[in-house]
Amino acid sequence: MKARTVLLLFLLGMLHFSAYSKKTILDTDKLPLEIYSGKQGKFHVQGAVVDLKQGFVYFSFTTKLIKTDLNGKLIGSVDGLTGHLGCLTQHPGNGKIYGSLEYKNDNIGKGIRKELGKETEKTDKSGFYIAIFDVDKITRPNMDAEKDGIVTTVYLKTVVDDYYAKVTNNGKEREHRYGCSGIDGVTFAPRMGKKGNGEEMMLYVAYGIYGDKDRTDNDYQVLLAYDIEKWGKYESPLSQQKKQLSGPKKPDARYFLYTGNTNYGIQNLTFDPFSKNIYAAVYKGAKTQYPNYSLFVINTQIPPRKEKLKGINQKGMVLSLLEAGKKDPATSIRGWDFPWGSTGMSAIGDGYFYISHNGITPKDKQQYTRLILYKWIGNEQVAFELCR
Repeated sequence: MKARTVLLLFLLGMLHFSAYSKKTILDTDKLPLEIYSGKQGKFHVQGAVVDLKQGFVYFSFTTKLIKTDLNGKLIGSVDGLTGHLGCLTQHPGNGKIYGSLEYKNDNIGKGIRKELGKETEKTDKSGFYIAIFDVDKITRPNMDAEKDGIVTTVYLKTVVDDYYAKVTNNGKEREHRYGCSGIDGVTFAPRMGKKGNGEEMMLYVAYGIYGDKDRTDNDYQVLLAYDIEKWGKYESPLSQQKKQLSGPKKPDARYFLYTGNTNYGIQNLTFDPFSKNIYAAVYKGAKTQYPNYSLFVINTQIPPRKEKLKGINQKGMVLSLLEAGKKDPATSIRGWDFPWGSTGMSAIGDGYFYISHNGITPKDKQQYTRLILYKWIGNEQVAFELCR
């Protein structure tokens, strides 16, 4: 009986998995044009996932996860995080939400703890994790991130090593390999260069990258790829006082994407099975030798190529930007000047996306977002078209 149950669960998971990888036909007339998060306190939205199949929406507001229905009605929330919960993605098989989670002793981390009134709380040294939310257990508001058994974490040793590394660039010793400030953008997508049906999905984790204009080794986006099939052995219940160190020793692959430096790297990633592209939203960079676009699109169909990295004394596996959008004549970098997406982007099928328009209420200074429905256009000037 147990074997039959396991087999049934496996088959159901594969059905969900396959449905994710194929093109769908959306009845957009039945979709809300916008989904309002409600007012959520002093920390701004970091990421969002729209699950049309189950009818739920998930928002990250830095120190908490919000679960609503498609009309924005609150279902539940997970509170009590003292770190930085960033971009979110949903596993196409098990339905769980995966998010980047940082605990840092830099200005960002200290600022979060100060706002929470926990600036004197004992903290371990900086650490970087993937937080995994069992969203079926989120049934009411203000559930506790540690006590209610909803959140597990996996430690990303490679990110920690790069964060604490010291390197020489332009004849000067500098902190943080590749300018690594931690992690933010995450998404599930096929292995790079595979042109099959996309059922073998990897978790891609993008570095946050410091915007130091005086170095040349921070002009690539860095993405780590993980096969999470065996991550069950690493998952540990969330513990914020004594952080766990269980996780893979290294990623399955490390990739570089040449975009020029951006302010804190890729903020949001989302994979669109319709186009087979990964969409990356950033805060614009400040180096004047680059076009400083705010949206880049990764073509997952082109195999990574090994080449010498510009401004870095090493070779690496480099990803390809989509041959679309604006093209900078000096660098050949392609992208778009799209003002939204850095605080949340969720591909829902057929080239449609919900994209975060975040804001703050003028009177009580409460953060919120509205997820707005867009259609991917991708021509030279226009990235997305607003649905009406």
